[in-house]
Amino acid sequence: MGKLFGFLEYGRELPPDRDPVERVNDWNEIHGLLPKEEEKRQAARCMSCSVPFCHSGMMIAGMSSGCPLGNLIPEWNDLLCRGEWEAAAQRLMLTNSFPEFTGRVCPAPCEGACTCGIHQPQVTIRQNELSIIENAFADGNVQPRPPASRSGRRVAVVGSGPAGLACANRLNRCGHSVTVLERSDRVGGLLTYGIPNMKLDKRVVARRVELMRNEGVTFRTGCHVGVDLPAEALLETFDAVVLCPGSGRPRDLEVPGRKGPGVVFALDYLTAATRAVLDGPESLPESLDARGKHVVVIGGGDTGTDCVGTALRQGCRSVRQLEIMPRPPLARSAQNPWPEFPRVLKVDYAQREATARFGSDPRQYLTQTREILREGNGVCAVRTEEVSWDTGANGRMTARARPGTSQKWPADLVLIAMGFTGPEDTLIQAYGLTQNARGGVMTDDFMTVRRGVFAAGDMRIGQSLVVRAIDEGQRAAKACHAYLAAL
Repeated sequence: MGKLFGFLEYGRELPPDRDPVERVNDWNEIHGLLPKEEEKRQAARCMSCSVPFCHSGMMIAGMSSGCPLGNLIPEWNDLLCRGEWEAAAQRLMLTNSFPEFTGRVCPAPCEGACTCGIHQPQVTIRQNELSIIENAFADGNVQPRPPASRSGRRVAVVGSGPAGLACANRLNRCGHSVTVLERSDRVGGLLTYGIPNMKLDKRVVARRVELMRNEGVTFRTGCHVGVDLPAEALLETFDAVVLCPGSGRPRDLEVPGRKGPGVVFALDYLTAATRAVLDGPESLPESLDARGKHVVVIGGGDTGTDCVGTALRQGCRSVRQLEIMPRPPLARSAQNPWPEFPRVLKVDYAQREATARFGSDPRQYLTQTREILREGNGVCAVRTEEVSWDTGANGRMTARARPGTSQKWPADLVLIAMGFTGPEDTLIQAYGLTQNARGGVMTDDFMTVRRGVFAAGDMRIGQSLVVRAIDEGQRAAKACHAYLAAL
């Protein structure tokens, strides 16, 4: 371990975020890096505990505990503490294909399982990870590493989100010729169009994609498999196909007034906003522009939060975020012990920005949408009721409306951010795949019922974290490589 009892000597420190009043005027990233010497001190807080739960990667109570990738966190923290930056980067990239992504957008289940976090603020694992990889890029230690030889096998990876990119990256390094097929106009999937630029600068995604190109991966955009290109044609051209298109079917809201202009799915809104950042504001339709509008976001998760941050940058008149669940506690409850992922109140970047702009947190807890009110050709308000959660006879929690709590919120634009219900049907029907009760594609060691066709990521496990998608892609690549080696 780098420094004995460093966790007692140093406190947890993160780089200061950009001022929320200023940053809502642009789309630049809001977080930064610490100076190298301070980063070494933060790494010195790692206890190098004998049982490092931080990289356990377990699922407890339905949530990730520890790093799903099995990142060797105590090892690269020790190297970072000693100032061995290049060795730390090599150790980090041994398990994680894209630490520059997870270091920015991962909710850090590793930190929730940090042993130091039982009695003190946990180690800044995610920030250390980001510092290691960004300094590795800056120092020229991340260079293209094409395979020494090719296997003669060809693989098609459908979808270029985190699972697809991770799978393509690993298969290419095994020597297979990999082609990534993306239906959108840019590579990256949700990394490009699902996560706003202020959280993940698209130049970071482009930097990795260019690196993979230089290593031999081929990318084809504007190619919708099953629509533009028959799915069966892939099996005639490639030795294996790995499906990583994500879980793209959004959960809808069935209330009066839902249909019609002014009500938009969150991903459509975020995609249009990012495209306007990349292509110019003239590409943004007026219907997806929050400028001067009252915005209501239905959904309290990360996607809803990103909608709030995006609406603020577009110049909304007001913004509210409706959440049907109760407000989380400030500290772990007895029902949420360590090392479970801490279900505690998180004030994210967009809530801080909304508070700075409008004077209060935009979230309204225990609030259920009952009706979307319309006037003329658009939306004018959202009617809600407060709810309470009661335990039914079957032991399941049920939301019950509280009489006399009806309220109207002014709205010109309503964004539905209620998650996703499963993958789209196109590829499932084309290959005759089977699904489980939750809509995920069923596999045996990542291979579907169709020989030579694999599935990974959200398509297989349902909507999840970027870090789990990367893990899915890497493990699918291992299974696919074994299949190709046996041909």
